Amino acid sequence: MAERKIREAMERGEFDDLPGQGKPLDLSDRDPNWWVKGLLEREQLRMPLPTSLALRREASEIHETVADARDEAAVRALVDDLNERILDSHRRRVDGPPVITGKVDVDAVVQRWRERRGR
Repeated sequence: MAERKIREAMERGEFDDLPGQGKPLDLSDRDPNWWVKGLLEREQLRMPLPTSLALRREASEIHETVADARDEAAVRALVDDLNERILDSHRRRVDGPPVITGKVDVDAVVQRWRERRGR
């Protein structure tokens, strides 16, 4: 269907004398990874982060992570798990840039979780 429409437009001469005809596209100002970024955005995909950056992201998003926890024990378990993985990343070399992520304060997360649930 589309091929037929293109062929008919070509026969009518609608593609004749277009600006830049026969010249290569000037993509010098384009990011070399424009197509990958466009694909990720269109498909709403997230690139997997290296471990060092993924831990930092998890730590920064911990309040959203625990928001739906059923009780305080579940909140503490989620934070304890994250802290254990953070400490493990300090003990051994993990993939990604050398980013040091500090442990998350369990009591502060629990306190904020309580405050949010009280609303």
